[in-house]
Parts: sequence; C-alpha cells; structure tokens
Amino acid sequence: MSDPAIHGPIDVLVLEFPTGAGGAATCQAVLDLIDRGTIRLYDVMAVSKDADGTCTLVDLAAAGGSLAGLAALAGAGSGLLGAEDVDDAARVLDPGTVGVVLVYENTWSIPFVTAALEEGGQMVATSRLTVQEIMDALDAAESAD
Repeated sequence: MSDPAIHGPIDVLVLEFPTGAGGAATCQAVLDLIDRGTIRLYDVMAVSKDADGTCTLVDLAAAGGSLAGLAALAGAGSGLLGAEDVDDAARVLDPGTVGVVLVYENTWSIPFVTAALEEGGQMVATSRLTVQEIMDALDAAESAD
C-alpha cells in the first residue's frame, strides 16, 4: 500500500469540441480511468468560446446541449482551477468551440514515485508532448526513412 501523502504527477488537459458535441463517450472514458485507478480526477471546468472570442463558463450539471454528456463529471472540484485558468483555456480554444479542462493525477505512477522517494530520489520535472506533436514527430521520422 502506498503512502497517501505521495502523489503522482498532476496534468492539466484542455479538450476542444465543436459546439453541440455531447461528450458522453469522453465522460465514460474518464470514468473508466478513474474506476481502474489509473487517474484521480481533481477538477473539471467547461468553457464556451463564441465566434467573437467571448468566453463563458459552462455549468456541466445544467448543460442541455454542448457537453451534456459530461454531466457526471460536474462535481469534480478541488480548487486547483481558478479564474486565470478560464483565461488560459480561452487562449487555446478556437472561436465557436467548447472546451473542457481536466486536472487529474496520474495515480498509476505512484508505485515508482514511492520507490524513487524511498531511495532518496525526487521528481524534479515532468513534461508532456501533445498528441499533435507526437504525430508530427512520427510523420517526420517516417518521411526521413
């Protein structure tokens, strides 16, 4: 059993959907990851970005159209996300879309983090590549062959 004070890396992920997207399959995938113990969900925030660039928060519990399928995640809120995160999401979303910001812990990594800590190691940095960065790099490597 791992020490509850030890955590895995925490990621912030922004997903962009076309306006009107339901999100039910995405919701189920997140719930499956939680059920398997792969992640621990801390926060969920939804933002709508109008064609003119105006952003507003979307209440997932009351959403009747866009992202209504994510209602089961509406209660996730640890306080890690704040007003500045709405602004950050707004910068990366295209006009006319809705976005979901997820904050989750990679609980799958706790065993090796624990082992490293017990041996005097410490996690000093983490980094993530976006899906597009990975696809671009693999395409470039394939083209070079």
